[in-house]
Amino acid sequence: MTHYAHLWLFFLMVFGIIALPGMDMAFVLSNALIGGRRSGLFAVAGIVAGGVCHVVAGVLGLGLVLRWVPGLLNFLLLAGAAYIAWIGVAVLRSQSAIGPLPAVGTPPPGVIFRRAMLTCLMNPKAYLFMLAIFPQFLRVEYGSVGIQAVVLGGIIALTQTVVYGLWAVAAGSSRDWLAASPRAANAISRGVGGVLILGAVWTAVQGWDAI
Repeated sequence: MTHYAHLWLFFLMVFGIIALPGMDMAFVLSNALIGGRRSGLFAVAGIVAGGVCHVVAGVLGLGLVLRWVPGLLNFLLLAGAAYIAWIGVAVLRSQSAIGPLPAVGTPPPGVIFRRAMLTCLMNPKAYLFMLAIFPQFLRVEYGSVGIQAVVLGGIIALTQTVVYGLWAVAAGSSRDWLAASPRAANAISRGVGGVLILGAVWTAVQGWDAI
């Protein structure tokens, strides 16, 4: 396999994982629907920052630590489940905040960024990717491992930005229609909050079974 084919395969795998609806996407959608396009894009920025932290941790050998101390991964899964469930409940409670900008109760950009970053850092899907897939694409025969990690991390960040950014813009642009359709807005809020809570439950079950 050539180096370019190697990178294309990595991109396809990353795109498939990111495009699949999950907690990161639900968090971006919830913020864009409640706070508008700007809030959604700050959420995207936080998710991307969390992804960068995952790449750095993977290169520094966190994957080996998690293999040696499996209880640490279980703790991260359970802590992540509790955090995501808390966000899901907050989304359900904030459904009435959809309205003309600025929306009442919309968190400041810095808070959205931090919450998004933590959501990404607590996402079990990301840890499974860094443990099972990412190390397979760091090949000594392709040169400096550090440079490879930067390139692969860049692919992840760019894919997250494009996919989640498009969702944020689309959701943020629909707020005017949602503001005029309270029933639809409430249904979407419940759906997004429900996805987060279901994801939290699934994560907790996985972490509990592994103990």
